[in-house]
Amino acid sequence: MNPILAIVFVPLLAAIVAGLGNRALGNTVAKSITTIGLFTSCALSWPIFLSFLSGHSFLWGAGEPTVTPVLSWVHSGTLSFDWALRVDTLTAIMLVVITTVSALVHLYSWGYMSDDPDQPRFFAYLSLFTFAMLMLVTADNLVQMFFGWEGVGLASYLLIGFWFKKPSAKAAAIKAFVVNRVGDLGFMLGIFGTYLVFQTVSIPEILAAAPALKGAATIGFLGARFDTMTVLCLLLFVGAMGKSAQLGLHTWLPDAMEGPTPVSALIHAATMVTAGVFMVCRLSPMFEAAPAALTFVTFIGAATCFFAATVGTTQWDIKRVIAYSTCSQLGYMFFAAGVGAYGAAMFHLFTHAFFKALLFLGAGSVIHAMHHEQDMRYYGGLRKHIPWTFWGMMAGTLAITGVGILDVFGFAGFYSKDSILEAAYASGSEMGRTAFYLGVFAALLTSFYSWRLMFLTFWGKPRWIESEHIQHAVHGEHEHSDDETSHDHGHDAHAHAHDDHGHHAHGDGTGGYHPHESPWSMRTPLVVLSVGAVLAGFVFQPAFINTESFWQGAIAYNEHLIHAMHGLPLGVKLSATVVMLTGFAIAWFAYIKDTSIPAKFTEQFRLVYLFLYNKWYFDELYNFLFVRPAFWLGRKFWLWGDVGIIDRFGPNGAAWVVEKGAVVAKRIQSGYLYSYALVMLLGLVAAISWMMAR
Repeated sequence: MNPILAIVFVPLLAAIVAGLGNRALGNTVAKSITTIGLFTSCALSWPIFLSFLSGHSFLWGAGEPTVTPVLSWVHSGTLSFDWALRVDTLTAIMLVVITTVSALVHLYSWGYMSDDPDQPRFFAYLSLFTFAMLMLVTADNLVQMFFGWEGVGLASYLLIGFWFKKPSAKAAAIKAFVVNRVGDLGFMLGIFGTYLVFQTVSIPEILAAAPALKGAATIGFLGARFDTMTVLCLLLFVGAMGKSAQLGLHTWLPDAMEGPTPVSALIHAATMVTAGVFMVCRLSPMFEAAPAALTFVTFIGAATCFFAATVGTTQWDIKRVIAYSTCSQLGYMFFAAGVGAYGAAMFHLFTHAFFKALLFLGAGSVIHAMHHEQDMRYYGGLRKHIPWTFWGMMAGTLAITGVGILDVFGFAGFYSKDSILEAAYASGSEMGRTAFYLGVFAALLTSFYSWRLMFLTFWGKPRWIESEHIQHAVHGEHEHSDDETSHDHGHDAHAHAHDDHGHHAHGDGTGGYHPHESPWSMRTPLVVLSVGAVLAGFVFQPAFINTESFWQGAIAYNEHLIHAMHGLPLGVKLSATVVMLTGFAIAWFAYIKDTSIPAKFTEQFRLVYLFLYNKWYFDELYNFLFVRPAFWLGRKFWLWGDVGIIDRFGPNGAAWVVEKGAVVAKRIQSGYLYSYALVMLLGLVAAISWMMAR
């Protein structure tokens, strides 16, 4: 079998078997099938990536772009395309990101979801999501890409709302689905317009023809005429904004933390949210032909980066801090693409997958140890109790904050984030410079909120005794709560106080609670991802940023920008390191040196704090502008249309006629033979009379 066929379809097969077999197979068999399937896909993906990295064939990796036909699909007039799997450098990068993180998340879920009664369903959803994402990144045409695009939307809805008895999880799943449909409308219009202009949906054919249309044609849209490539790229980018949670269509991402933590690591760190970045980079020759669209991409990316970083500084839920961090890092990727540094955007996507998945899974390990408590105000002093988790999250924090020493050595984010900032400055454009300054300030905030998370969680005095949730769980006052909305496991959170969770009453002055480390199924992914967070930037930076031969035409390679990045002032190169240290210092003073500082700041700048804590009031604004009017219209149409018309004249009205007719018919159905004979005779007389009348 062709390796790429196995990589893509083995997760689908595993999802079908585990999903249909469900409880008939049992938890262990279902988990084993899906986990083995993902590790198989992962093992097959890495040789393909390494072959592109080395420039030579490696095992089954050819080291050059290939297209594998799957089946004939649509052939209607000028619209003609087949189902085929395209593998080039861009695809190879996404293959290792998706399969590696997904395989580790499957393994991690063995421990994290061990108490959940619906494990087969959960693991089937994970594998289904992975298949859809793999279909997206191997697409050879826009329709196939849209199939994967919608597939990950469906799977994310199922995973976010996995605990469907939990009201907040149901609401979050619906919100994610609806907001993404807004973006997907733009994506669909972009695909329709692209076919209208190019008369094909084949990605290679579109990219080959796109440069010739730069500023050479206009298209009618909304009653006016605009530059063709600008309109197409902006419409396509609207889809990316929804899927990658960019400013304006970002509101679904933080709420999606209502899903299980492994879902957060898989969907909202390394895979689904990066689909928009992948799409922009895949179609980069189109965007290069639309400078105005690139300027808009740069603006949205920089604004998102800044916005999400400000909000992340005030959140108390450990997963929401990391969620807003994800939103901010996606902004970096987009403004990198906006200034033409597609290699830097994909490099940050690659490194971000390791350290952000590490941080999410580390947070899950903390939540697991703390009886599913997610409020960091009830943590403290955990580094001695859960050392594996502590060092894993330390590696992730060093990576995301960009710790490094010039070009000597640095953690993953040091290389990728610095490359983006340098590219933005080197672009020379006004919007590029604006993105640079916003990105530098966001890097300062990133350092602050990342170290704030670490200090609140792992340093200071234990504050567990202050958490009623933990104390109730420890003392057996409740096992789980259906209406609990602030704890990760919702209605399926079994707050056991036994050995399997490692919670014992030791009388140690912390309310009888002593957190223990997670099982090895959860620790092993932390170790593997820590290696990526430490070494991914140092090892792969030369290929992603400086080597055109590595990309082999998979992206638009801006050689002029790469040369400009090498001649930047020292101050620009050091800016990220300076703000990283500044953010660390502020967090240390506020949460270690003098813990009264946050309360004083909050009191003195109350309005600023509330503005940031309430996420710039985007949810309240959207609720006022869209949600409440939609519900009002829905109720009006229901009263007028359903009750006033349909119930009166439609099916319900017809039902009334049938009901009344049945009363009459019931009287005829007496059960007496002579009654039926009379009816038959009357019918016969009527028939004869009608015939004679003719």
